[in-house]
Amino acid sequence: MTDLLELARHLTETAEARAHALGITVATSVVDAGGNLVAFARMTGTQLASTAISQGKAYSAVAFKRPSQDMYAVSQPGCTGYALQDIDRRFVFAGGGMPILVDGELIGGIGVSGGSAEQDQDCAETALRMLKLSTDLK
Repeated sequence: MTDLLELARHLTETAEARAHALGITVATSVVDAGGNLVAFARMTGTQLASTAISQGKAYSAVAFKRPSQDMYAVSQPGCTGYALQDIDRRFVFAGGGMPILVDGELIGGIGVSGGSAEQDQDCAETALRMLKLSTDLK
């Protein structure tokens, strides 16, 4: 059994370290496989909106079992997923949300907000890479 709280704390710390290296401040949320908040951290100076946005990105990554940015294209006007954000206001379709998989099983999601979508995505991916290195996850 994976201790999600311990992993979540490591993920938030690693995302913050990457954000610091990029010269930005971020909010980082980690949710479990049901979309429930497990851990949250907000760097001093991070915009207030990033609190809800990071949680939405993490929730979206779990809900769709894919990076939150993958849903951006299909959620645009005229596309098949355009109404998705009306179904659940927690959905955020921008870079920075990633599912957390352990041995191929979805155990949660991470969401990062505060920089550009590309910077947020970089922080989330870096945190997951470090998690895999430190816990030998495949």
